[in-house]
Parts: sequence; structure tokens; C-alpha cells
Amino acid sequence: MSGTVVAVSSNGEYSFTKPNRDSITLLAGLGVEGDVHAGVTVKHRSRVAQDPTQPNLRQVHLIHEELFAEVGEEGFKVAPGELGENITTRGIDLLGLPVGAVLRLGDSAVLEVTGLRNPCLQIDNFQDGLLKQVVGRDEAGAVVRKAGIMSIVREGGVVRPGDTIDVELPSGPHRPLERV
Repeated sequence: MSGTVVAVSSNGEYSFTKPNRDSITLLAGLGVEGDVHAGVTVKHRSRVAQDPTQPNLRQVHLIHEELFAEVGEEGFKVAPGELGENITTRGIDLLGLPVGAVLRLGDSAVLEVTGLRNPCLQIDNFQDGLLKQVVGRDEAGAVVRKAGIMSIVREGGVVRPGDTIDVELPSGPHRPLERV
């Protein structure tokens, strides 16, 4: 299974959106170089408030470009980086990946998938009503989160738009993604 990097984004300051870049550098065990969410321990404000010593399982945020088309059908206009993701992808069912899936990007970068992004109210501050498009319930009443996945950096490297993403599934029984 493979896909493509559509855009890369980072921001050194806390902001909901992240500007697009020509490239980003992933640092093993840390995240995106210069990004406010990079680090060994949690950097998201709500998680720091709970326990600042928690490991950072949200070093790199990925969203599938296909989500933008889906919410576009409901009248929302979203572009890469605007939902705070670091990497916008095309051609991979990110939400269907299991915990521990490995993503190889570009020449050397390697990410390990840790879980689902838990969308927050800031999405509605960005565009009113968008939160209901990216989080809802399935027919059985279970919460469905569609705002991308989170990962940690196993091997560093430069990632650029147009880079190939190769997916390696973990061996053994697969665990479905849960929010992290």
C-alpha cells in the first residue's frame, strides 16, 4: 500500500493552522523540527495541563486530502495545513491503519502510527459546524473520528510534497486506532 505526500506544514507558535512549507525535517523521537508540538513529552496544551510528563504520542499529525473533498460536499472549504496537520496525504486510508503501522516517507523518514487525532472545539472556531463533519457516530452509536492520525518519528529525514509514502502493516493481530 502506498500514497503520496500532498503538502507539509509546521508552525513554531501555538496556532490552529500551520503554514505550508517546501519541506519539513522529521527528528527521531521528537517530531517536526521547529514545530511547537515537537518533543519527547506531550506538547498539546490540554495534555500538558493533565500531566506534562506523558510521552508525546502526537509528534506528527497526518490528514488525508480526501477528507477535504468530503467536507467540501457539505460546503466547507479546507486546504492543507488548515486543520493543524503536519503532513497531508493522498491515496492511503489513514483511518483504517492499525496501531503500529509504519509509514516510510521520502528517502529516509519513518513514522509509527500511534492513534487517532481527537478533534476539539477549535475546529468550530476555524469554521462553524466543521467539528460535526469530522467527528460523529456510526450506526451502532460509537464515536467516529475523521480528523487524521497521530504518529511518532522512528527515523528522521526530510519530507516534501510529492514524496511517496509506503505503508508496512505490523505482524500479528492488528489493533484498531483509538484516540491519543
